[in-house]
Amino acid sequence: MSRYQRQTCLPQVADAGQQRLNDSHILVVGAGGLGCAVLPYLVSAGIGKVTLVDGDKVSLSNLPRQVLYKESDVGKSKVECAKAHLNDLNSDCHIKIHNVSLTPNNVAILCENADIVLDCADNFAASYVLSDYCQHVSLPLVSASVLGFDGYVGGFCGGKPSLRALFPELPLRAENCSSAGVMGPVVGTIGSIQAQFALNILLNLSPSPLGQLLSVNLSTLAQSGFRFDNAPEPTAEQQLHFIDSDDLHKNDWVVDLRTPTTKKTDTLPSIAYLSLNDFQQNKPCPDNSQRAIIVCKTGLTAWRAARCLQQYWQGEIKLIAMGDSPLSFIHSQ
Repeated sequence: MSRYQRQTCLPQVADAGQQRLNDSHILVVGAGGLGCAVLPYLVSAGIGKVTLVDGDKVSLSNLPRQVLYKESDVGKSKVECAKAHLNDLNSDCHIKIHNVSLTPNNVAILCENADIVLDCADNFAASYVLSDYCQHVSLPLVSASVLGFDGYVGGFCGGKPSLRALFPELPLRAENCSSAGVMGPVVGTIGSIQAQFALNILLNLSPSPLGQLLSVNLSTLAQSGFRFDNAPEPTAEQQLHFIDSDDLHKNDWVVDLRTPTTKKTDTLPSIAYLSLNDFQQNKPCPDNSQRAIIVCKTGLTAWRAARCLQQYWQGEIKLIAMGDSPLSFIHSQ
């Protein structure tokens, strides 16, 4: 244990705490800016097993904030590059990688045997899918998000309220790092806090990060935090859930809100191509025997359209965040 003597000399860690870290399995979803900040600290702290999930490749614009990667990594799989770097950092840590995106259909198998989940995806749909599953199985979830100079880290589920309890609605506008910008050190700071949240949970430190939200602005150097231990969960009727395109049925009323440049080569004749404005003004809706499936790129516009639809139609609504991928088939269920 001499490798970890600087942390084991802390009474909150000691040899027993270090052993807990060595015996722990953490799932990290997202190998972008947050993941690149989180992973080295977890691996260096002596976490025994890390499972990393991300289906993306390294691009040149990633490098200012995704510091695990080099120029020579551009075009390569993020999880494969990250694993190579982390293996050099601590060969005692078992690192398993999945070169896929998290979906409602694979979340259960990806979370299998994990002691804690870190949401580093910074993606609306992935965050809600993770929170729903972790709440269902009482698995601790540490979620973080960064934009511009601002970021937050929260500890959810695991016996405390879910992400939905604190954020029952998505924001009216969803800027992202591409449109609004972000500073690399801000991502690194928030990711470091996220890693410490996870370690504190594994070490059973008090007060627990579960049920706690911490917000930081690195422009003003201001920070704030609060506990939400008693935040009520939204009712089932209030909740909107994401599904996979594999879960579509023949009888579904499918609406794609994406622009022609992102629709690409959809081959389903049953898809209606509408806009959020259509739901706000024209009030389209399916037959009462159908399920409404609303599709967009990130999940945000579909969420807003679904809330409009709920105002005048009481049937079942599901959402799909498809990115730029086409909807090309429907199962015959």
